[in-house]
Amino acid sequence: MKFTDVAIPLGQVWSSPFARWQGSIAEVSSIDLAVSVTSRALADREIDPSQIEGLVLGWTVPQPEIFYGAPTLAARLGAKGVSGPMVSQACATSVASLNTAAGAVMGGAGIQLVVATDRTSNGPVLSYPNPSNQGGAPVSEHWMLDNFNRDPWAGNSMIFAGEAVAKEMGATREELDELTALRWEQYAKSLANDRSLQRRYMVPIEIPRKKGELLVLEADEGVRPKELEPIGKLRPVLPDGVHTFATQTHPADGCAGAIVTTTEQARELSGGKGVVRLLGAGVARVAKSRMPMAPVPAALSALDAADKDIKDIIAVTTHNPFAVNDLYFAAQTGIAQDAINAYGSSLIFGHPQGPTGLRSIAVLVETLRERGGGLGLFTGCAAGDTGAALVLEVTD
Repeated sequence: MKFTDVAIPLGQVWSSPFARWQGSIAEVSSIDLAVSVTSRALADREIDPSQIEGLVLGWTVPQPEIFYGAPTLAARLGAKGVSGPMVSQACATSVASLNTAAGAVMGGAGIQLVVATDRTSNGPVLSYPNPSNQGGAPVSEHWMLDNFNRDPWAGNSMIFAGEAVAKEMGATREELDELTALRWEQYAKSLANDRSLQRRYMVPIEIPRKKGELLVLEADEGVRPKELEPIGKLRPVLPDGVHTFATQTHPADGCAGAIVTTTEQARELSGGKGVVRLLGAGVARVAKSRMPMAPVPAALSALDAADKDIKDIIAVTTHNPFAVNDLYFAAQTGIAQDAINAYGSSLIFGHPQGPTGLRSIAVLVETLRERGGGLGLFTGCAAGDTGAALVLEVTD
């Protein structure tokens, strides 16, 4: 999709820290998390909720009362007359939510608030009635684990997809380990100077608890060092595979958001800091169980929509649940591995589904700011055989 006159005020795409699976916010509803993080983000950026004219809520894991998610969230944020669509597209939810908001802006709908929030911890077990079963026994589904383990279209697990692509491109265990160690080194750079780069986009989590206590999380939780020698000693997940638990991401909990509006309004809201112009988005599908390949055609689709060439791009971030994702992307595009994900990626900081892409987009924006502006590309895979990408430009 090609965007015309759609922008984010510079500094107004944000993310919470990501918490480890079954970690400190494992019992916090993702809606409560969204209220906490978004309220703080809006206040810090001096955005009055009454300015918001529409809300797009992205989520992938059901939570209690999610049926009322968008209007409830808006009301709790202080935007009581606002509502909007709820978007769920697995790991592509962030791009899909921005795409939805951009369409609303181009249609004249005014300032849009995008919120993507998920808690993979304590995922629900759903029970579906099945009267024809023996004794009328229901069919159950563990929302997270069952879907991680089987793509109903392909009949295979996500790790199978990673291994299939690695085998077809001839990726070795050593290459995957080396790439993962590089992504760890890049992430470590974002921690320098008391996390100065992360603090530009990261919003602390502050959740009221019983007896007046406050649960506070200011930095990523559950991130483990992935240095080359230690990860080289790990066993592969599958007996004949090349991926280990180090060379794939880990599930997490988190929230991210952005303000999306016209370029003129974005300049006003940024206070003269500049804008992030959204130029184009793309979605693509590849063959069954070849999910790690999908970011490439998705990126090319987004570039085509934006009327740009891959050679025009000066910074790239990816959602890479498997190390083979970036190996394949680099091989197909000719972009060097150390030019991708300058400050780490979901391979290192984790994957809460819905907000993962928005966090990587926030990192992309900060990377471009450090380089004086220019064109950036985010791309990543999503459940099944899908990819989604976004082309943007940081400018005055």
